[in-house]
Formats: sequence, structure tokens, C-alpha cells
Amino acid sequence: MRKSAVIRLALPSGDLRVPVARLLSSGLRVEGYGEGSRSYRLRVRGREDVAVRVFREKDIPIQIALGNYDLGVCNLTWVMEMQARFPDQPIVALQDMAVGACGLYAAGAEAVCNSLADLRLMPVVRIASDHPNLAEAFAMAARLPVYRIQAVWGAAEAYPPEDADVAVVAASDESALRQEGLQPLFCLLESSAWLIANATSLVSKDLSSVLRPLMGVGQSHVGTLRLPPPLPASTRRARPTPERRVLRMAVPDGHQQRYVVDALWAGGLPLEGYDESRCLRRPVSSLVGLEVKAIRPHDMPQLVATGEMGLAVTGRDCLMEHLYRFPSSPVVEVLDLGRGQFDLSAVVSEELPATTIAEALERWRSQGKAVLRVAAELPAVADHYARSRHFWRYQVIPIAGASEGFVPEDADLLIEGTETGRTLAENRLKAVDVLFRSTTCVIARRDASLGGRRREVFEEVMGALRRAVGAPQRV
Repeated sequence: MRKSAVIRLALPSGDLRVPVARLLSSGLRVEGYGEGSRSYRLRVRGREDVAVRVFREKDIPIQIALGNYDLGVCNLTWVMEMQARFPDQPIVALQDMAVGACGLYAAGAEAVCNSLADLRLMPVVRIASDHPNLAEAFAMAARLPVYRIQAVWGAAEAYPPEDADVAVVAASDESALRQEGLQPLFCLLESSAWLIANATSLVSKDLSSVLRPLMGVGQSHVGTLRLPPPLPASTRRARPTPERRVLRMAVPDGHQQRYVVDALWAGGLPLEGYDESRCLRRPVSSLVGLEVKAIRPHDMPQLVATGEMGLAVTGRDCLMEHLYRFPSSPVVEVLDLGRGQFDLSAVVSEELPATTIAEALERWRSQGKAVLRVAAELPAVADHYARSRHFWRYQVIPIAGASEGFVPEDADLLIEGTETGRTLAENRLKAVDVLFRSTTCVIARRDASLGGRRREVFEEVMGALRRAVGAPQRV
């Protein structure tokens, strides 16, 4: 017999908010959702039996598979991404919602790779993607003899040709890829936002009051993952890797950008196409011999470690995540710019009667909690913190963002960056410990062997950034 209980609905943040809110409005009016409310827990007007939580799309299939939520809306690519590695998860794709249409493409730089056959000419095929499981499925289906998957947080389209040969990336259509200088090689999936459900919830709970207004708004259509056939062997000689003659530097996009723009101006090294209003992926420097790329700060330490980048400007939180994951990495902090400061904190529900992590642990022990759930965008940092504070059994939950809504329903503790504490207060959370203070910093390899002009450029860049330390900030 089906249980009558609260129906838990997971909705996406980001660009899908407005079109999904429009679809829901005819039967489920989620208050504040389409307007972009800063709260991650929302109410449905006139419905006490429905609980709504807003997630980053990437996290929604995981929450549905775990049974934490009964229904969700996300792009089908993220469902396929999880199922490529964990095929037996209890997720049912119910209906295409007919919004957020896109394709998942394998694409290469136009000047280097114009067809799948070109991949056979490469000694190692470097594939960058924020869908790494699907990228690996693509490589295995094509029978690439040697390949390397670079899992990135985003902006995979920026990696070819310097840092990858292929990007497996979502795009609205092929023309959008060509605008990025990429040549579409293969379409793995034509997708859009889908209504998905937990298989157990479908048979054990009465979801009809939510399904009825949703099932009629989309279209009946099955998204199918397509993989390439094995590529024929080639007898042509692989192209040699050209010798690197310039110093490559990575600068961040996103919320850290304004701090780095300010530091570059203060040091007398502004970049054309990288300012308060623009973020070109390849901004231009007036310094001869310096090549710059704007990417996600989380991905920078690994590119510095492998020698793809000579130096990078990132956050200390991203550096520590890398070092906790790879303790023998050669990456080191060479300069603290002192900008973009925030505390990386341990955060709990404001209803928990504790002001320190020690008090929180004691409270959880007294409640008999067997496993502590720790949610974090930086899972290696969270794991190190849990061990250093002598947690008993714990589970680290890697998340993609929209993190303030996880506590207390889906996690006991959150590792989160806090500046003013405003967002924490709005989501009824509080910080009980500070792991460390993060600032914008410059990283490089400890054992970097730079000669000639590359060494000169490195010293000129470092000199400019040192001049920025302590200079008045415009932001």
C-alpha cells in the first residue's frame, strides 16, 4: 500500500530556474523560485505536503538515487553522467520537460582536430570535460589506444588546443561550439531538462498530486546516449608535441575575477579582454612571451602540477583541496595577494545547541548519531578536517554548489566559505569552527625549471604581482 507522506522535490538552480518555474506555475507555485530567491528551501503555495529544495543540477540525480528526494528536474546529461559509472541506480526518467535543450558534444580545436579520425594521429588524446564519466565512455567506445581524462569544474571549451585535444561539453548547438573555436566531432546526446524520480518512491508513495500537473507539460521522448564506433587504426605518424617557448599563466573566472583584475591593474599588468565586464578565455597581455587563459580556479593546481601552466592565480581553498588530495604534488604558494578573503568554516544548523565544533560533536554523540554526514564542494579538505577533529564514522558528500540548503536534512555539517555570514543567516545556519582563511594567491611548481625568456617573463609577472600586495583595492 502506498504511503501518504511529504513529497520531496529537487529543483535546479542557474539558468533553468525561470523556464522550470514557468512550467510549474500552472499546478505548483513554488514561492520565490523563478525570482531567484537566496533561500534554498522553498514552499509551494497552498501545499503543506510538498517540500522543495534547490540544488545545482549535477547534484540532483545523486539526491534522487539516494532516496533523499522523490522527484527532481535536471538536464538528462547529468543523469547519464552518473549512470555511466553507476548504472544500477534507482532513477527513472519520466518525461522530457522541453526546456533547456542542448547537446553533449565531443569537439576539438578547429586548427588541430577536424574529425574523429584525427584522434588516431595523437600519441595521447587529452580529453577535458565536466562530464568525465561520459568522456571516458566516449574514449573507450572509440578504442583510443592512449587517452587522459581531465575532469574540470567547468569551461571545458577553453581547454583545446593548448591543454586538451578534445572537450566533451554541453552546448546549445554546433554553432555555439564553432563560436568558441571548436569543431564538433560527435554528438553523444541531445538533451534537455527532464522530470526524474526515485524508483522506490514511485511504488511506495503516492506522488500523483505532483506528477499530474507536471506530466502534461513536456513531451514524450526518450533521450539515448550515442557512442562512436571503434576508430580504424592509422599508419600515419603522430604529430610531435611542439616545444613550449612562452610562459603560460592561468587567471580565474567567476567570483575571484574582480580581485585578480584589481591586482593586475595595481601591479601594472592589465590584460586586454579581462576586466570587470569581460572575461575572454584567452585575454591578451602586453608582456611579450606571456600567454594567459581564464579558467575555473579549482582546476588550476592540477594544470600547474602537470606543467601545463607555469603559474596561476587561484584561491588558497583550491590549493589546499589539491594538496590534501595529492600530498606529494610539486605545487606551492609563491605569493599571497591578500585579496578576496573569506573564512572556510564548519557550518551547522542554527537550531543545534552548540557554538563550537567540540560542542557539536558532543551533542551528536549524545543523540547516538552513528555516521556524521559532511557536505562540501572541497571533499579532500572536508575529509582532512573530519580526521583532524577525530570524527568517528563519517561520510563526505561531494557537492557542486547551492550548498547552504544541505544542512540539516541532507547533511549534519557543511564545509563552506563565509564572508559576511548573511547567506548563512538567511538559511538558518551558523559557523562553529574556522578551518583556515582563504585569500587569492599565486601558485607555481616547486621544481619548475624555466630558462631564457620564460624565466625572465616569470620574474616580471611576479614583480608586478608583488607590487599589487598592499596596494589599495578598487573592489
